[in-house]
Amino acid sequence: MSQVTAGVLRHPAAITETPPWRAVIAASIGNALEWFDLVVYGFFAATISKLFFPTGDDTVSLLLTLGTFGVSFFLRPLGAIVIGAYADRAGRKAALTLSIVLMFTGTLMISIVPTYSSIGLFAPAVLVVARMIQGFSAGGEFGSATAFLAELAPKRRGFFSSWQVASQGLTTLLAAGFGAVLTSTLTGDQMAAWGWRIPFIFGLLIGPVAYYIRRNVDESPEFAKIEATTTPIRDTFAHQKERLLLAIGIVILGTVATYLVLFMPTYGVKQLGLPASVVFTATMMVGIIQMIFAPVIGHLSDTVGRVRIMLTAAVLLLVLIYPMFALLVASPSFGTLLLVEIVFGCLMTAYFAPVPALLSELFPTQTRTTGLSLSYNTAVTIFGGFAPFILTWLISVTHDKLSPSYYLIFAAIVSIIALLFTRSRLGFK
Repeated sequence: MSQVTAGVLRHPAAITETPPWRAVIAASIGNALEWFDLVVYGFFAATISKLFFPTGDDTVSLLLTLGTFGVSFFLRPLGAIVIGAYADRAGRKAALTLSIVLMFTGTLMISIVPTYSSIGLFAPAVLVVARMIQGFSAGGEFGSATAFLAELAPKRRGFFSSWQVASQGLTTLLAAGFGAVLTSTLTGDQMAAWGWRIPFIFGLLIGPVAYYIRRNVDESPEFAKIEATTTPIRDTFAHQKERLLLAIGIVILGTVATYLVLFMPTYGVKQLGLPASVVFTATMMVGIIQMIFAPVIGHLSDTVGRVRIMLTAAVLLLVLIYPMFALLVASPSFGTLLLVEIVFGCLMTAYFAPVPALLSELFPTQTRTTGLSLSYNTAVTIFGGFAPFILTWLISVTHDKLSPSYYLIFAAIVSIIALLFTRSRLGFK
């Protein structure tokens, strides 16, 4: 008996004839904008904290800023439910178009909002609202875009869906590049006055382009062929609870590692005493590795298996993360930071690149976006979005600069257990 409620059968004419490269761009560009805004906000957290949360205590101001960063993640599960279910009913293309409009709106608000010195408490209030709009949008973005990419060619799911991860690498590179250039060429006053807004304004340029491209692609072929369910949320919770839990566990390591990269500029400046331009330059290496390495790993996962690759990367992260941070704290220099970022970037990408394809295969086509969005955003909300806040708080409470490694070790253990269950109970390789 079918586990999905009958819906509308798509007409064969709706099957996409969009060239694969164009479909990859359409799906990836929104994810790029989402991640660019997240990275820029995290990278410039120290500056934003002084402009929007001037408490007189730098640590408190930074915690408030990173807390605002995390608050937006509370809206992600809601966005996952609303936009994810919309994608499973109306199609991936419709959801992708909606999410890019919402994302652009949030970015625009951050780009133009006056600071605390100009409008008082309205400044952080507008910032919070903008971040919440972005959080709601991001809740449906990953699932819709990943499902769209994964359904282009089922036998090459790993390769096509890994472009989600590659697009994050590109935006990490761009955001870190902005940070390196701006912090090395502008004075502190210039940075506070207008320099921090430049990356967000650049992000605005992506929005209209992404909207145009997404409006002019066809539906994914796999979704166009199936009978869409009218109750994707109910179907997911009724029949796929175990897969939801396993997917959440799988994502935890990927999201903690990703947001640790975002935290590194703040960590490098505040804890290691390195110049901001040096830290941003080293962080660019992670973006380069992720952008180039992710499609390679995605392709490899189509042949040798996703779980096998991810388990290897997770175990290596578990073993190496503490020694890497110990080396960094003992010898805080550009060379050491660069070495740590390279090793970490390779292992993080090796783990994260197969994740979109593996999650796609955990859920049937009819509820794929709902399952993807819920599992991914639940993990990101609980473990990723507040990671910079948690790490800053842990360091301030314990006075232990190695605290970030403990959090990643915890994430690695949870994800390794989830992967082992996925292999033993569901037979994934």
